[in-house]
Amino acid sequence: MSTLGTCESPGCTAPAKLQCPTCIKLGIQGSFFCTQECFKGNWKTHKIIHALAKGETVDAKKDSIYNPWPYYHFTGKLRPFPQSEKRTVPPNILRPDYADHHCGYPLSEQAVKGSSQIKILDDEEIEGMRVACKLGREVLDEAARVCDVGVTTDEIDRVVHEACIERDCYPSPLNYYEFPASCCTSVNEVICHGIPDTRPLKDGDICNVDVTVYHKGFHGDLNETFFVGNVDNKHKNLVKVTYECLMKAIDIVKPGEKYREIGNIIQKHAQAHGYSVVRSYCGHGIHRLFHTAPNVPHYAKNRAVGVMKPGHCFTIEPMISMGSWKDEMWPDKWTAVTTDGQWSAQFEQTLLVTETGCDILTKRRNESGLPHFMDKL
Repeated sequence: MSTLGTCESPGCTAPAKLQCPTCIKLGIQGSFFCTQECFKGNWKTHKIIHALAKGETVDAKKDSIYNPWPYYHFTGKLRPFPQSEKRTVPPNILRPDYADHHCGYPLSEQAVKGSSQIKILDDEEIEGMRVACKLGREVLDEAARVCDVGVTTDEIDRVVHEACIERDCYPSPLNYYEFPASCCTSVNEVICHGIPDTRPLKDGDICNVDVTVYHKGFHGDLNETFFVGNVDNKHKNLVKVTYECLMKAIDIVKPGEKYREIGNIIQKHAQAHGYSVVRSYCGHGIHRLFHTAPNVPHYAKNRAVGVMKPGHCFTIEPMISMGSWKDEMWPDKWTAVTTDGQWSAQFEQTLLVTETGCDILTKRRNESGLPHFMDKL
């Protein structure tokens, strides 16, 4: 056999005619070595080419395939990528009680755990919530500007973190029960609580960014699902219907309405389009506490306790899936994914019950008030 190239082993310039058999199978061009010894000596770094060709995750810093859970069976195509270090918040910014707790326990929430009593906010507390939610909306809008093909979710997290600090806010997810990032980024089959990492977003992905800010003692919570590049119509429709589920639920929020009715509205609309409603995660009360009463399930025939009254403040945040409603969790103990690997979308707003209906405290402040994905339809 004639010489076909130069040996790929670092520092070796000998003529080469031996080609990697795995590269031949995968259709990778080149990959020539002068001897078996050079091939074996370069195997550790060379095999990364195989991983990239097969779509596997590679940790560039460690020069190796990144697989933190070798025995876990993934339900879909998404894989974890390396994460950056936990970000820090300047000491001058007011922090929730869990921010510096070694296990991230929200002691104030623990004190009322199990209680179904729903707090009625006074005028001062309502104003505090309006400000926090307005700032939360501004932070999510900053994330929307950078959510695009080739951008990592870690970069989105950096933008969210810095936008919080610029507004004198603490990013509420950071260290909450030890959550390691400043926002949640949930891509494709991830239902919720995805941890930002160094995976670049791909053309056709959908990405939910969930932002909560803590400002002067109050939390403002919202999320949206964004289109990344050219999203196919079936996934666009999932996102559209998920948003409709949220808005139809918001339409019934008024004094005297039962909290359990929200799930009936959402499931009826989702099922009419052939989708399912995730049951493991619910909307929640929010004010000085990140999560508290009421519990707001999104599925039908639930047993949620409580009747809406003026001054109640809570989120509605339906998670709608293309296949099964069931979920499972990655070994990171946060990332919730669909059990069948099909895609899921979510939208969330923080609401204040008024005398006549409700105010959407986290509503987008453009002319239409519509979410960002509508800009791309």
